[in-house]
Amino acid sequence: MNAVTLNWFDIGPLTAIPRRGARTVRTPRREIAVFRTADDQVFALENRCPHKGGPLSEGIVHGAKVTCPLHNWVIDLESGGATGEDHGCSRTFPVKIVDGHVFVEMTRAIAA
Repeated sequence: MNAVTLNWFDIGPLTAIPRRGARTVRTPRREIAVFRTADDQVFALENRCPHKGGPLSEGIVHGAKVTCPLHNWVIDLESGGATGEDHGCSRTFPVKIVDGHVFVEMTRAIAA
């Protein structure tokens, strides 16, 4: 039987992420892009466009969306889903801010 545990990782201060920009965090399994909007909302997605794997962290943040730098797909930062006529989804991760630091949650299965 597997139990699910929640793991929150401190990735640093909110001020280290530029407004309308991103910062990347490498984990053993993937690279995560943490985005900050102009109004200080923070979102975390796998740093891969669902289209052809482009680095979303290098895209343009506008509102609560990012445009992939490779083929201009627009990805919703809240859902990870492609918008418009495009289809696909990037994995999202819960985010919280505590005392000015950004925490990203990653879940892992542990054998019970």
